[in-house]
Amino acid sequence: MSDALKHECGIAQIRLLKPLEYYKEKYGTAFYGVNKMYLMMEKQHNRGQDGAGFASIKLNTQPGDRYISRVRSNAAQPIQDIFAQINYRINEEMKEHPEYADDVALQKKNIPYIGEVFLGHVRYGTFGKNSVESVHPFLRQNNWMHRNLIVAGNFNMTNVHQLFNNLVELGQHPKERADTVTVMEKIGHFLDDEVQKLYKKLKKQGYTKVEASPLIAEQLNVTKILKKSSKNWDGGYAMAGLLGHGDSFVLRDPAGIRPAYYYQDDEVVVVASERPVIQTVFNVNFEDVQELPPGNAIITKKSGEVRIKQILEPLERKACSFERIYFSRGSDAEIYQERKNLGKFLMPEVLKAIDHDTINTVFSFIPNTAETSFYGMVEAAQDELNKQKNDTILAEKETLTDARLKEILAHRLRTEKIAIKDAKLRTFITEDSSRDDLVAHVYDVTYGVVKPTDNLVIIDDSIVRGTTLKKSIIKMLDRTNPKKIIVVSS
Repeated sequence: MSDALKHECGIAQIRLLKPLEYYKEKYGTAFYGVNKMYLMMEKQHNRGQDGAGFASIKLNTQPGDRYISRVRSNAAQPIQDIFAQINYRINEEMKEHPEYADDVALQKKNIPYIGEVFLGHVRYGTFGKNSVESVHPFLRQNNWMHRNLIVAGNFNMTNVHQLFNNLVELGQHPKERADTVTVMEKIGHFLDDEVQKLYKKLKKQGYTKVEASPLIAEQLNVTKILKKSSKNWDGGYAMAGLLGHGDSFVLRDPAGIRPAYYYQDDEVVVVASERPVIQTVFNVNFEDVQELPPGNAIITKKSGEVRIKQILEPLERKACSFERIYFSRGSDAEIYQERKNLGKFLMPEVLKAIDHDTINTVFSFIPNTAETSFYGMVEAAQDELNKQKNDTILAEKETLTDARLKEILAHRLRTEKIAIKDAKLRTFITEDSSRDDLVAHVYDVTYGVVKPTDNLVIIDDSIVRGTTLKKSIIKMLDRTNPKKIIVVSS
C-alpha cells in the first residue's frame, strides 16, 4: 500500500497492415491508428501517470518529407496532454488546408502523427528522474532511414553499469548512464553494424547507394540484431522498438518477468502490456489475444510479414508477482480469478484470528485495488457462515421453532466500505518523513458501522515493507473503534 516501488510502465504498439485509404473508407478516418493508440494508452494509465510518450512512422515517404513524429509529456495529465498537442496540430493543418479533408495522400504527406507504425508509453517516475527527457520513447536519429531507432520499454535492468561499460568497450561515448539510453545504444550499435554490412554486400553486387536502400530495408535481419543486443541484458523487460524504414519489434525477457501480449488480424498487429487493453480497444475475444512467450520477440517487417522469433533461451518462469497481484488491470480474466483466489485462500487463517465469530466481524479492504481479493475472501467467509447455519440447524433440530429458524437464517455477512480515498495521492512516491501524515489524510473512514464489540478484518493487496501500514493505516482504522483489527495481505 505504500513504500518504494521499482520502475513499472506500460507499452503499446500498433502496426497498420493496410493502406491508410482502407481505414478512411472502413472507419471514416485515416487517423485510425492515432485514435486507437490514444485508447490503448488511456486503458493503461494505471501503469503510469508521471509521463507519456507517442511516436509514429510513415511508410514509403519521399526524401525531404518528415516521416517520424514524436511527442512526450510529464504534465499532470500526460496522456491527455500529448493527445491535446497531437489533435491541435492535426486540426490546425486541416483548418488551414481544407483540401486535405478527403485526400488521404495529402494528409499523410503534410500532417504529422498520421502514419502506419505507432509506439506509445506510459511511465511511473519512481526509478530515475521525472523530467521530460526521461520519458519514453527515446529516439536515435540518423540520415540513413534504416538507422533511425525509436525505443520504449517496461523494464528494470539489473546490470546497467555492465551494459554501459560494454558500450565503452565498443568504442562509444554514451552521453549518460540511464538504462534506456544504454539499451537503445546497444541496439543501435548492432543496427548500424548490420546496415553497414548489408550495404557493403550490395555494393559488391553492383547496386548504387540509392538502389541499395530499399534492399537493406527488405534484408535487414532484426532477429540477429536483437540476439546480439540482448546477449548480456539481465532483468525484467518488454522492450519495444521501431526502425525508421518501418520494421518494428517487441522483445520479452527470458524469465517472463514483465508481461507482453499481442493480437494480429489482416488489418493490424497490436502489442500491449496487458491483454484486456487489446480486447477492449479492438473488441476481440480473450482467446484471440496471445501472450508473447518469454525470450521471444514479435517482429513485423515493413512488408507486413509478422514473425514470432526466439531471441534468448527461456529461463525458469518468474512472472512479476506485483504485476499479477496489484499492478495490472484487474479486468484480465486470469488475473481477476487469481486475485479472487488469493483472498479465498486467506480465509482459514482469518477464521482462526476471529475465532470463527463471523457474526461480530466486519470485512473490508484497502486500497481499492484489493477489492477483487476481498470478493474472494468474502465468498469463502460466506461459505463458513453457511456451514455455521447448517451446523446450528442440525444441532437444534429437535427443538427448532419457526422463529428460531428465521433468526439463524437472518445472519448475514457484514461487509462495509471502511476506507474511502478522497484525494489522488500515490503515497509510495512520497518521502518517508511526510508519508505518515499524508496517508492518514488521503483516506477517510466510515463511522458508525463498526461496533466496539466487532472485529475488523481488512484485506490489503500491496504491503511492501509495512511501514505505512504500521505508522498510519492502523491508526486510521482505529478511529472506527473496533475490538480488534486483523490485516491480511493477499
